[in-house]
Amino acid sequence: MAVISLVLASASPARLGLLRSSGIEPTVVVSAVDEDAVEAAARQRDPHLSPARLAQLLAEAKGELVAAQAPAGADLVLACDSVLEVDGRVHGKPGTPEVALQRWQEVRGRSAVLHTGHHLVDMRDGRTAGAPASATVRFASVTDTEIEGYVATGEPLHVAGGFTLDGLGAPFVESIEGHPSTVIGLCLPLLRRLLTDLGIDWWEVASGQSRG
Repeated sequence: MAVISLVLASASPARLGLLRSSGIEPTVVVSAVDEDAVEAAARQRDPHLSPARLAQLLAEAKGELVAAQAPAGADLVLACDSVLEVDGRVHGKPGTPEVALQRWQEVRGRSAVLHTGHHLVDMRDGRTAGAPASATVRFASVTDTEIEGYVATGEPLHVAGGFTLDGLGAPFVESIEGHPSTVIGLCLPLLRRLLTDLGIDWWEVASGQSRG
């Protein structure tokens, strides 16, 4: 069976790792989408925009931009974007240690919802498929010292919600309701369903390197 090629429109090593561990070896093309501008325009159109819808719109913007500049011969483009919902508010990447510290102090001992949008473009015929996936994250009651130590690693500054499930933040997450890959940044069961919506079998995309 010939393998259908996939372009991952993301700089996230976690998303790349998820695909590789599932037998998919994508080409990475990072989008240059201005996330703040996309969010501002979306909120102007809909002041009551939900966090899940925002994650989906960001994924669509990234996917469409990369699809317009994808390498010749690319069959599929996949884009994702994640946001953390806390009390109805959106938390993206903290960006600075001060913001990361504040956000961890806010969520410790509590639950929040991680939303990941997915946008899949079939370059061969222009069809698209996409949807958001959500998972509830229960954070540990970490101490200020633990938070400060984690923030000092630099990891939480550049990831959605200021934490990881597959990295240094894992000890500070008590439980997940939903598929863990959603929290890592790419819901694998949803990706399989989106491929099916486009008439593509999973093993047409997966190389099978992880089957043995």
